[in-house]
Amino acid sequence: MPYFDAASSAPLHPVARQALLAALDEGWADPARLYREGRRARLLLDAAREAAAEAVGCRPDELVFTPSGTRAVHEGIAGALAGRRRAGRRLIVSAVEHSSVLHTAGAHEADGGTVTEVPVDRTGRIAPGAYAAALREAPDGVALACLQSANHEVGTLQPVAEAAEECAAAGVPLLVDAAQSLGWGPTEGNWSLLTASAHKWGGPAGVGLLAVRKGVRFRTVQPADERESGRSPGFENLPAIVAAAASLRAVRAEAAAEAERLRGLVDRIRARVPELVPEVEVVGDPERRLPHLVTFSCLYVDGEALLHELDRAEFSVSSGSSCTSSTLTPSHVLRAMGVLSEGNVRVSLPRGTAEAEVDRFLEVLPGVVADVREHLGAPKPAEAAPGPDPDPEPEPELVVDSLGKRCPIPVIELAKVIGEVPVGGVVTVLSDDEAARLDIPAWCEMRGQTYEGERPADRGVAYRVRRRA
Repeated sequence: MPYFDAASSAPLHPVARQALLAALDEGWADPARLYREGRRARLLLDAAREAAAEAVGCRPDELVFTPSGTRAVHEGIAGALAGRRRAGRRLIVSAVEHSSVLHTAGAHEADGGTVTEVPVDRTGRIAPGAYAAALREAPDGVALACLQSANHEVGTLQPVAEAAEECAAAGVPLLVDAAQSLGWGPTEGNWSLLTASAHKWGGPAGVGLLAVRKGVRFRTVQPADERESGRSPGFENLPAIVAAAASLRAVRAEAAAEAERLRGLVDRIRARVPELVPEVEVVGDPERRLPHLVTFSCLYVDGEALLHELDRAEFSVSSGSSCTSSTLTPSHVLRAMGVLSEGNVRVSLPRGTAEAEVDRFLEVLPGVVADVREHLGAPKPAEAAPGPDPDPEPEPELVVDSLGKRCPIPVIELAKVIGEVPVGGVVTVLSDDEAARLDIPAWCEMRGQTYEGERPADRGVAYRVRRRA
């Protein structure tokens, strides 16, 4: 069964498995002890730290291991904010950061700090000079800025080196979340702190990296002990750390050739999906992106149903659609980009993915999408794109009551009735689903209609759409 969700967690690399098994035999003792078994464990830990630091591009004494990538983010942000409290209490983040960064930012706000969110364009990328502008316009002192190296949902690469220079010029450290990119290569630029997670590159789960450059003011917030320079307390999971470092070195050795191969497969998906499936939007930067990841959204499709059907067809994929979460709130990444969120599919190919598996996915996808649309009663493509109406007799305004219905139903009902108003007429959609705020404007852009905005309505929001030829 093809596994196409490496961005969530990559399959365990063979080198990681070998190193893990070996370290279980050799690295079980306490590396802080002076007897023979402890010294042997310390040698393994030091070697793993040196290998990881070389891959990151920092000194070994600047890097510590944490119990997860999320913990690395939490400890890195909290420590930098605490260390620079005198400089100010403002934190700058991009609108598409990983939830671990945004959750930490929320905790900072709850503690009395302030947060500036830098917007992105429709590809998910910050604009040149965006961080310089945010630093310049901040009304108070900035303690820290955060910017991911690559987006976990759409694969867009961020201009980290430029942002780091802008931050350095302002005397503000930059923390880079490199979880999605570190397995493909080092993070360029004069960054100050960096975090990553081993299971993203094929290492075992439960190992994160936190690098803090010398000279960065940092104060550990939680109770500390003698482990990991006091920055990540608790007994190290040495076998997992050894496996993580070994697999990072291995995937880096393979990265150039595998990136070129997977980029070709992803290019095929990006080109073929819009040709095979009508009403699809491929999102993310088409060029400046991770080599193995592509995301697209399908109109008139429930994301959860689509993923279930693809699973039945033996394809494991992921989604940023609101329909696949426990809430009705659409993905914060897709919302920040202003793109379609319904029927969202993220394909992230693991190393070693066969060309035949991608070909079969492209064969299966059109039928799966068509079946889900038919089940939901979605209009046919021709029905969703009516031409000019020569007879202006129908009423010029129509109200669609979709209160209590989850997307994509409000958009499907809009598509079914848009032809019932004359050119220049208005359809007002009533909806209480948060995803409609994103999907109705996206539908208008894809279908050539005019979105005129929203206004409050009883128990929901009224979205106005004007039909144009």
